[in-house]
Amino acid sequence: MTAFQRRIGNPILLRMPGRVVLETTGRRSGLPRRTPIGGRLVGRVFWLVSEYGEKSQYVRNIRADARVRVRIRGRWHAGVAHPMPEDDAKARLRTLPTVNSAGVRLLGTDLLTVRIELT
Repeated sequence: MTAFQRRIGNPILLRMPGRVVLETTGRRSGLPRRTPIGGRLVGRVFWLVSEYGEKSQYVRNIRADARVRVRIRGRWHAGVAHPMPEDDAKARLRTLPTVNSAGVRLLGTDLLTVRIELT
């Protein structure tokens, strides 16, 4: 499933208008890495749940450099990301958009909440 997402799903989703996109810095390459994500903006904090937890490439990139950018409604926002293993990811999914949350619940193997403080 991850190969399908990486090679087919993500490139299509990145081109969709209105899609939320997370940009991290590649931990080895130093290049920008963009991933379509689902989540919700609450005030100046963007919440999301990673379906593969610590194994997600973007989570690994965040561990190396927490500075990120998030494109919300066509606008880029700088922020600092914080993986939150202590948070109840299943409960968090209930507060996030339904369609994305259903996919994360269905396909997720190691859920991890990520909190992004936008600047």
